[in-house]
Amino acid sequence: MKKIPEKKGFHPRNKFKFGYDFEQLISTTPTLKEFVSINKFGNESIDFSNPKAVKSLNAALLKTYYDIDYWDIPKGFLCPPIPGRAEYIHHIADVLSEVYGEIPTGKKIKILDIGTGSNLIYPIIGVSEYGWQFLGSEIDSQSIKWADKIVKSNISLKDLIELRIQSSKRNIFKNIIKEGEYFDMTMCNPPFHSSKAEATKGTIRKVKNLKNEITSKPTLNFGGVNNELWCEGGELAFITNMIYESVHFKTQSLWFSTLVSKKENLKPIYNLLKKVGAVEVKTINQEQGNKISRLVFWSFKDLKTPVIKQ
Repeated sequence: MKKIPEKKGFHPRNKFKFGYDFEQLISTTPTLKEFVSINKFGNESIDFSNPKAVKSLNAALLKTYYDIDYWDIPKGFLCPPIPGRAEYIHHIADVLSEVYGEIPTGKKIKILDIGTGSNLIYPIIGVSEYGWQFLGSEIDSQSIKWADKIVKSNISLKDLIELRIQSSKRNIFKNIIKEGEYFDMTMCNPPFHSSKAEATKGTIRKVKNLKNEITSKPTLNFGGVNNELWCEGGELAFITNMIYESVHFKTQSLWFSTLVSKKENLKPIYNLLKKVGAVEVKTINQEQGNKISRLVFWSFKDLKTPVIKQ
């Protein structure tokens, strides 16, 4: 039997470090079969520029590896690559293990997912892999509606995921974190474009890379509505706001974290974290295929000595 090489850059605990087993995926989700074909490298794959194919693949991955019986998102909404999302969750586990002395599991660990989306991917993976408890926040009411249906339709998620609507576009933690609440980690995959035009350019570039041809009608392979893809000022403005606001909640979360897509944003982020008095700052690089991103973690507590999670 041919040994499949491990993919470069994946976390050791990532279930997808050896790629996709389409035979297994089709056995749990037969509808995926119509989208699978042999690519130019002689391997089974799907057309990642086809939103229906990507959505079907995600549903199959969630069913096969995370025991999710029902998963669906509205047309045009973000359909994220699950292996990359899993990376963030596993790195969170590693960062928390440095504080607690071991990888913490169970619902005693509480994570806040900012902008959880209609897809609910981060909480699904975190619950399945580690049994953590999640609070997902969203500014979009339609996303909350669809995410809530996913929670209610899967018994494994029901008691471990709570959803809250963010009523203000200016706020991130305010209106979401209640008085007396405490989190082990906040996480966020912020919108990285600064305008709709910039997001559209990114869409065209992605489709060209996937299909190796120019298309006049770009359809982002992983979808995404406006608030998921862009905000005024882009990624840096969003993260800057998040850092300033984290100061007001520094006693209510052990760690804060965010994904950073653009390398040039790291320096101003570090400068700001120093300015607001972050005691601990940690950066983890993520590199899967052609995609390179970073996870930045910060805490206002001295975490040099491991503590016991009660």
